[in-house]
Amino acid sequence: MRGRGAGMRDGATRAWPRRFVGPMLAATVLAAGLAATLVTVGAVRAGQRESADRVMDQRTAVARAAVADEAGRYRNLLQAVAAGLGTDARLTAADFAAATVPLDDAGLLGATSVAYVVPARTEAVAETQAFWRQRGATGLHLAPSDSHSEHYFSIFRHGLTDRGPARTGVDVAPSAEGSAALAESRRTGRPAVSDTYVLLRDRGIPTDRQQLSFLFAAPVYAPAAAPGRPPRFQGWVAMGLRGQDFLGGVLGAASQGLLDGELYATNGDRRRVRVAAFDAPGGRNLTRQATFPVADRQWTLVTAADSANLPGAHRGLPAMMLAGGLSMTVMLAWLVWILATGRSRARDQVLVATAELRIAEAESRRQAGLLGAIMASLGDGVAVVDESGAFLLLNPAARALLGVGDDVAGPEAWQQHYGLFRADGHTPFPVEEMPLVRALRGEASDGVEVVIRNAHRPDGILVSVDGRPLDAGAAGQHGAVAVFRDITELRRYETDLAVFAGVVAHDLKAPLAVIRGRCEIAADELAAAPAGPEVSQARAALDRIAGNADRMAALIDTLLAYTTSRDAPLKLGTVPLGPLAADVIEHLVEWLRPAGAPAPDCYLGPLPDVRADPAMLRHVLDNLIGNALKYVPAGRHARIDVTAEAAAPGWTRIEIADRGIGIPDEDKPNIFESFHRAPTAAGYAGTGLGLAICRRIVERHGGTIGVADNPGGGTRFHFTLPLAATGERAGTDRTALDRALVARAAVERSTPAELTRKGQSQLGSGGSSSATQARS
Repeated sequence: MRGRGAGMRDGATRAWPRRFVGPMLAATVLAAGLAATLVTVGAVRAGQRESADRVMDQRTAVARAAVADEAGRYRNLLQAVAAGLGTDARLTAADFAAATVPLDDAGLLGATSVAYVVPARTEAVAETQAFWRQRGATGLHLAPSDSHSEHYFSIFRHGLTDRGPARTGVDVAPSAEGSAALAESRRTGRPAVSDTYVLLRDRGIPTDRQQLSFLFAAPVYAPAAAPGRPPRFQGWVAMGLRGQDFLGGVLGAASQGLLDGELYATNGDRRRVRVAAFDAPGGRNLTRQATFPVADRQWTLVTAADSANLPGAHRGLPAMMLAGGLSMTVMLAWLVWILATGRSRARDQVLVATAELRIAEAESRRQAGLLGAIMASLGDGVAVVDESGAFLLLNPAARALLGVGDDVAGPEAWQQHYGLFRADGHTPFPVEEMPLVRALRGEASDGVEVVIRNAHRPDGILVSVDGRPLDAGAAGQHGAVAVFRDITELRRYETDLAVFAGVVAHDLKAPLAVIRGRCEIAADELAAAPAGPEVSQARAALDRIAGNADRMAALIDTLLAYTTSRDAPLKLGTVPLGPLAADVIEHLVEWLRPAGAPAPDCYLGPLPDVRADPAMLRHVLDNLIGNALKYVPAGRHARIDVTAEAAAPGWTRIEIADRGIGIPDEDKPNIFESFHRAPTAAGYAGTGLGLAICRRIVERHGGTIGVADNPGGGTRFHFTLPLAATGERAGTDRTALDRALVARAAVERSTPAELTRKGQSQLGSGGSSSATQARS
C-alpha cells in the first residue's frame, strides 16, 4: 500500500509540471505576438510620418510656386500694359480702355482695378486737368492734397473685380505706401510693389471687411525725342491687389483645400506683416515656410496641414494593424493552449463520456428488463411490426392468443398463417382492413373483432384488436402496434344475455297482447251499450290500459333492438341507400302524420351504394327520419332533407336535416348516451335509447355519428359508412321515391313531378341547411 501510494504521488509530481506547459507556451506566444505587433505598428507610423512630410514638402512647393508665379504674372501683365501705353504718343481714354480690356479675361484674383497715374506739381494741377480732359477724361476733377508739393493723380481707371463707378482725380500722395511704391518704380524704371496697407477705396467700408492690400506700379516711358536721348517718363500703370482674396483663390486651388496658408510681406522697414490667411479642414501637425521675391519685396508663405488629410495617409491603419495583430496573437496563443492541453482534456472527456455510457447502458438494461417484465405479465397480447410488416415484438399473451409459435413476414400471409376471419367466423379477414395494416397507413382503429381459428385453435376464439401507428420520432422507425384481448367468453355471455332478453321479451309481450285484445273486445261491447257516465268512464279506462300496453310493447321492442344492435352478427352486403331511404320516408310519412295534417316536405338527394347490414341500416334511418317527423313544434310544417357527400377515401357521409325543435348545446355531448333525453323533448314520446342504438350500429360498421345545429333552424345529424366500392356511387332510386311522392300527392292533390320540383326549390331557398331532429 505504501509503495502504491508513493507511486501515485510520484506520478502526480511528474504530472504537475506538464499541467503548466500549455499555459507557459501560450504566454510566450502572446508576449512575442504583442512585441511583434507593437514593432510593426511603430514602423507603420514612422513610415506614415515620413510619407506625410514628403507630401507636405511637395504641396508647400506647389503652393509657393503658385503664389510666386501668380504674383509674377500680375507684374508682367502690368509691365506689358505700361509698355503698350508708352508707345502711344497721344494717349487717350479710348486707348487706355483698349489696352486694359484684355485684363478682364486674365483671371486676376484679388485685383481691384487698373489705373493710369500721372505726376503733377501743385502749380500745374489746373493745366494737367485741362490736358487730360482733352484726351478723353471728361468730367476729370483733380483734387490735390495740401500736404504735398507733388501729387499723383489717377487719370483713367478700368475696374477688374470692382465694377463700381470709376473714381478718377484721386491724389495718391497722402498714402505713404502707395506713393513710395510709385517713387521707387520711377526711380528704378522697373515695376515696384508697395508695403501692405488698406486701399484708399476700402477705407470707407466696415473694419471687419477691410483687407491688407498691395499696390503694383509699372512706369510708362515714351520713346526718346531724338536718338541718344533717354526715354521720357509719362506716368504709371497702377493696380490694387487685396491680399486675402488673392491668397484664398490661389492657395485654395493649388492645395486642393488640404493646406492652411498665411501670407507675410516684408515691408521697407524690414517688418514682417501678415497679409492674409487661408484655413483648410482639420488640425495642424505639419508646418512649412517658403520665402520668395515679388518685384522689389520679399513675401513669405507659411503652410500647415493635418497629416491625416494628406493623400496616402490612413489614420486608422495603425489602429487596424494593432487590433488585427492583437487578435491574431490571442488566437494563436489560444490555439497553442488548446493543442498543448488537448490530450489531457480529451482523456478527461473520454473518462466522463465512458462513465455516462456505463450509466446509460445500465439504465437501458433496467428499462429493457422492466419492459420485458411488463410485456410478459400483460394479459392482453401486444404485437409490434415495422414498416414492411415484419414482427418486432410479440409478447407471450399475443403468441398464446394466436396459437402459432413461428412468425411469418408480410401482411399478405397473415390470414392463412394465423387463420384470421371476420366476426362471422367464415369470411377471411381482408388484408387491407387488418388493424396493423391500417395503422401502417396512419389510421387508428378500435374494437375490431377478429376470429382466430387454426390447427392449434380448431374451435377458434374471438378477439378485439386496437391498432395504432407507431410514433416514428419516439421509436426511431416507422411501424405499428396492436393490442389483442380475448372476448370469446364475453361475447358468449352477451349472446346468452340477448337470448334471455329475447325470451323475456316474448314472455312479456304475450300477456300484453292478451291485455290489448281484451281491451278491444270490451271496447266493442261498450259500443253497443247505451250512453252514460259509467260507459264513458269505462271507455276512458280501456283507452288508458291499451295505451300503456302499447308503450310497454314499444319499450320491449326498443330494448330488444338495443341488445341486437350490439350483439347480433353483421350481415354485410351492398345496400342501395337511395331506395332504402325512400322506402323509410314513404312508410314513416303515412304512419306518423296526424290525421288531417299536411304531408311533410321531403327532399332525397343522390345517395350511393354502401356496404352495410340492411336491417341495421334501416333501423338507423327509421330512428333519425322518424325523430325528424316527430319532434316538430306545434304549427310548424315538417321538413326533411337526406343528402350524401364524399368523406375519407372509400367512405361516404350521410346527412339528415330537419326544421324541428333543436337540441341545446349543453345536451349535444350526451345525446347519444343510453336513456338520455333533452329537456326540450319533454312532452314527446320516447325511451331515450334510439340515438344510442344508432351510434352502436354506425360504430359497428366502422363509422362515426354526430349532430350539429341547422343554420335555418332545427338540427343536422350526420354519420359515415363504407362505400360498396371505392368511387362507385348510385343515384336515387326513382321508383321508390316516386311511390313516396305518390302517397303525398294523394293528400295534397299534386302530381309527383310537382312535388319533386317543390322539394328541390325549397332546398335551394334554404331547405338545404336541414338536420334531422333526433329525440328517440
